[in-house]
Amino acid sequence: MAKARILIIEDNRDNRELVRFLLEQAKYEVLQAVTGREGWQIAQQEHPDLILLDLTIPEIDGWQLAEQFKNDPGLADIPVVALTAHTLPVDRKRAMDAGCVGYITKPLDIPNFIPQIQAYLAGKHLSTTDRPGSGE
Repeated sequence: MAKARILIIEDNRDNRELVRFLLEQAKYEVLQAVTGREGWQIAQQEHPDLILLDLTIPEIDGWQLAEQFKNDPGLADIPVVALTAHTLPVDRKRAMDAGCVGYITKPLDIPNFIPQIQAYLAGKHLSTTDRPGSGE
């Protein structure tokens, strides 16, 4: 059985490489984009199983891009998870309202990262914080 394809849309090289490394170690196929526009194009061409979306990316920001994914009939079925350093409740709500099904904060909780990804791929949407002990 083929492993899922996951698109990372992240402009910070170090963050993108860490996420790529963790996903590849778990045997996922990884697609990468640096800008919102590039992420949109790759999603349309490749139709990944999951999108990990930084919210502050160039060209099209993550909130706007999440909304575009949600409103596109060809892409609306792909779960989009915010992967961001924005930790305020208002940012979480805005991401969820834009179409994200979940929210993983940076810095990553590395031991729990792959279990979170597995849950999203299985359609089990976690809390809006995806942080153990977050109280939400």
